Amino acid sequence: MSDHQAFLDHINQGYTTKGDFLTVGAAMLNGETIGDAHVKVPLKTLNRHGLIAGATGTGKTKTLQVLAENLSEKGIPVLLMDIKGDLSGIAAASPGHPKIDERHAKIKIPFEAKDFPVEILSLSEQDGVRLRATISEFGPVLLSRILDVTETQAGIISIIFKYCDDNKLPLLDLKDLKKVLQFATREGKKELEKDYGRISAASTGSILRKIVELEQQGADLFFGEKSFDVQDLCRVDDNGRGIINIIRLTDIQDRPKLFSTFMLSLLAEIYGNFPEQGDSDRPELVIFLDEAHLIFKQASNALMDQIESIVKLIRSKGVGLYFVTQNPTDVPDGVLGQLGLKVQHALRAFTAKDRKAIKLTAENYPISEFYDTKEILTSLGIGEALVSALDEKGRPSPLAATMLRAPMSRMDILTPAELKALLKKSELSSKYNEEIDRESAYELLNEKIEKAEAEEAKAAAKKEREKLKRSSSSSRSSRRRSSATEKAVIKVLTSATFIRGALGVLNKLLK
Repeated sequence: MSDHQAFLDHINQGYTTKGDFLTVGAAMLNGETIGDAHVKVPLKTLNRHGLIAGATGTGKTKTLQVLAENLSEKGIPVLLMDIKGDLSGIAAASPGHPKIDERHAKIKIPFEAKDFPVEILSLSEQDGVRLRATISEFGPVLLSRILDVTETQAGIISIIFKYCDDNKLPLLDLKDLKKVLQFATREGKKELEKDYGRISAASTGSILRKIVELEQQGADLFFGEKSFDVQDLCRVDDNGRGIINIIRLTDIQDRPKLFSTFMLSLLAEIYGNFPEQGDSDRPELVIFLDEAHLIFKQASNALMDQIESIVKLIRSKGVGLYFVTQNPTDVPDGVLGQLGLKVQHALRAFTAKDRKAIKLTAENYPISEFYDTKEILTSLGIGEALVSALDEKGRPSPLAATMLRAPMSRMDILTPAELKALLKKSELSSKYNEEIDRESAYELLNEKIEKAEAEEAKAAAKKEREKLKRSSSSSRSSRRRSSATEKAVIKVLTSATFIRGALGVLNKLLK
């Protein structure tokens, strides 16, 4: 058997013709592209998550774009996190280029320029369909983990949620939550302690400070109504292509807590609402998390545990998560161990730390008789990567140094006019872009406090009137007593005057 045939057999090992695949490129051997050795990823295993890693400028974003396009072609909806702002061009067809033609001639995959159905979403004040969630939807456990509170403080948050449920006080946004916390240690202190136990003012003060920290990162824009229905991420267009949902996140790069808060709430909502898929032949939704290190940056241990749990569980709902970052070491081991597809672009060995990272990265890939993994990691060109997927039986496929196909859509952003036209066509903007501020805990508690204050003022006024009445009554009684005394005195004085007068007359007569 020739080396060429042995290599083809090696690349195709474990694949059958029964399932459906994404073809991502062609394998390379000794620097030569083997056009008939196509590297494929079974749709059946795409809910087993994945990693796209590599140094800056090696082609990670284009790989993400290629995967998103091909998933859309297969009718699978996609969600992309656009932190750098360079993914909107998916909505426009590629203008083509001689280098693209040259690449596709080598990998023996026909190139066709296409645009794809795109929905622009926004977490902040940027244009796009607004994403929101209510405090109630987060629930006390997830909210406590995001705020990174102590066990005692987490108990208080649970009490707050229970009190609001019992008293029909909707918790919609952060001002609702802050108002209930303030109420619990002021006006409503006795009421809450009677039914739910003692609540420390020091603990509520600490929770309020954590909420203010979250607000400073812009979370007040995210919490509220109308809540985004995650089923709207699973739409297809009239041609049966999956909609590519792009969340514009260019203005929250320096707000990792807001980003991780949003991601956790979205994943928790998807897990809670999507039905169990079992052993499905294709994923229901694929999510790409660009600049994934932002999710794990400054994350507490509790938050990391939550992320790991969701990554493990969400695949049963037919959802695949793909982390895009510079180095695999950016992703915690507990998450990295759950990732089935790995697309590793070139790494740079400029420092001792870089060389150590390359060694660790090489150990994450299957041993291959055709490649020295550590060496090839530093010699890959732009748009080339080491690829290891799971085959149809869930086993790691043979490692392949791959020349990846080029995106069919534009490898650049939309112009402002094109973006405006795309936003105008949105079917979701009228559903979610109206800001709603209905009566909730904030207004209801203010009303309750005002009513209580009015009743207190009324009781105080009544008490003051009664006091004045008693004082007035006492004054009248005093005046009556004074009047009777005066009359008696006058009478005595009158009698004395008469006596003195009579005696005076008598004295005169005797003389």
